[in-house]
Amino acid sequence: MATHVKVLGTLFIVFGAFYVLLAFGSAAILSIIAGIVGSEGGEDAALGTSVLGITGMVAFVFWLCIGIPGIITGIGLLKFKRWARIVGIVLSALRLIEFPFGTLLGGYGLWVLFSSETEKLFDK
Repeated sequence: MATHVKVLGTLFIVFGAFYVLLAFGSAAILSIIAGIVGSEGGEDAALGTSVLGITGMVAFVFWLCIGIPGIITGIGLLKFKRWARIVGIVLSALRLIEFPFGTLLGGYGLWVLFSSETEKLFDK
């Protein structure tokens, strides 16, 4: 079961890194679009630029709040930290709604982390 925990930890890190990249990518794309809209000038362009800027910031923070806990939990799982098992169970349950890949990761995570063999690994 130790191998499954390490695989799960790696998957958490990969998924978390994907969300962090998504955060930076969405912020960059919305900034570029805001720049294009702002270059048009006018009252409507100023409003559009503001809306796009706020949307970019919200998207950036949202994706970071999803990605960073996964990365931290993945590192904790690789080191067999007791707290990482608990957080991993919570994150796995939350991932179930992210169809299809999050559902697979969440189901796999719950299977691995609720196993009695896994519980013994984290009791050391």
